[in-house]
Parts: sequence; structure tokens; C-alpha cells
Amino acid sequence: MTKIRIPVSGNLSIVADELGDPDAPTVILGHGGGQTRHSWDRAGQELASAGYHVINYDLLGHGESDWEPDGDYSLQRRAGDLARITKRARGPFAFVGASLGGLSSMAAACHGTVPAALVLVDVVVRLSESGVDRIVGFMSANPNGFASLEEAADAISAYYPDRKRPARLDGLRKNLREGSDGRFYWHWDPKFLTGGNPGISLEEMIAAADWTQSVPSLLVRGMKSDIVTDEGVDHLAERIVHLEVADIGGAGHMVAGDRNDLFNEAVIAFLGRVMPPRVSAPWQKQG
Repeated sequence: MTKIRIPVSGNLSIVADELGDPDAPTVILGHGGGQTRHSWDRAGQELASAGYHVINYDLLGHGESDWEPDGDYSLQRRAGDLARITKRARGPFAFVGASLGGLSSMAAACHGTVPAALVLVDVVVRLSESGVDRIVGFMSANPNGFASLEEAADAISAYYPDRKRPARLDGLRKNLREGSDGRFYWHWDPKFLTGGNPGISLEEMIAAADWTQSVPSLLVRGMKSDIVTDEGVDHLAERIVHLEVADIGGAGHMVAGDRNDLFNEAVIAFLGRVMPPRVSAPWQKQG
């Protein structure tokens, strides 16, 4: 695995981990809002082992990527970032995007950066407003940070009581930065919650897009999600002709984290059909 910096517009850079054979088909992993690329660490390793070239990036304003000085975190801006990232692909590429990463992937396709395949992780065009409000409320709740990692873990457990609280907090540290005051803050720019220049809506983009008629797509939905509703899935299926849906039981909005084994299995099986890896995965050879 190699950490790389990818220049984007405005003299800013995206930070990513690159794994696998650069000549293999590329899978670009985009995390959800408020997360970092480390939420994809295990999936990235498994995709690379399955024969893919993987670019696992921190969205602008998140993790180690730069923050946008003017706070322009619009989907149009994120679509442009993805266009730059795809230049590292030497052949076909697929987008795998969770939540905000999935919205950014659809926006990129609508702006001409059309993937060979698309995987959306618990995200649709028409999201549940109450679910979105709940997430934004959580992310806005601690502007003054946390006194300790344990305090941050307590806040997450209160928001998501069904998820087991980790015994070790090493993974949580990757999503926090320590300020000069010794307190811990989320590793993202608070301005991203307001998005910047909204421009045309994603629903308008999708309605006018051509890729929706041809790109094989998979929606991986957590059955306990409060973001994706049946109505939202039906709306997406009406727009994306070749849409498959994989329902993951026991998983909420954080599908990849809640049921990582089932998630990776579903995604790798789908990509293996629609964008085969350069070499056969071990499980394929055994068959």
C-alpha cells in the first residue's frame, strides 16, 4: 500500500491509499460524510487481493485531504475531484461510494466521468429527510470537541446504540485530530456540512443523464438504515436501468462496518461479474 497525493483544482490535493496492480481494473473507494478513508481499509485490502487496483481516498475536507478555503464542498466540486482521481486508472474503473461518497460518484458520472460499474452503499438520490437530519444533528453536536477518545466513543455509542462499543479506540483516533488545546475534534472541515454552492441538484442531474441507461449498478442497503427507504430505492430503480439491490440484514447506515464480511462478499461478487479483475481471485481458482 502506498499513500499518494492527487492534485485537484485550486492548488489543493486529495490524499489516498493505492493498493494492488496499477494495470488492473481500478476500484475507487469514497467514504461517507464525516468519515475518512480508513473506513475502507479492510475492503481495500480484500479488493486488491481479488485482483483490483484500488484507490481509497479521503474526500476533500476530510482526513488528510486539504480543506477548501471557500467552503465549496458542492457535488459539482466533488465530481471534479473524482475526475482527477480517475486519471490514475489505466483501464476500466468502478466507483464504490458510501453515503456522501456515493452521491459524489453519481454526480461525477453525470458530469461525464462515467465508470464501468457503480456501487452505492446505503445511499439513494432521495434520502430520508429525518435520517439526514439525525446525522447532521450528531455531527454538529460537539463543536468544541471532546476531552478524550473515551468521550468521543461515548457520543458515538449514544448515537448508535446497536453497534458494539470497541474495546480499543485505535480506529477511532484515525477519525479525530488533536487540537492545540489538547481536545479531540472530528477530522473534517465543519464547512462541509453546509456544502457551499449547491448548483443543480443531484435529482436534476440524474434526470438528464445518459449513463443511467447503461452502467451496471449495485445498491448495498442496510436493512436497519434510517437513510434509505423503500420509496428511495424505488425512485432510484426507476432512474438506473441496470440496478441490483443487495439487502444486508443487521446493518444500519454504516453497512461496511456493521457487516463487513457480507458487504465485501456482495461487492466483490458484483464487480467480478461486471468488471472482472485482471487475475482470478483465489476463491475462483479453487472452483
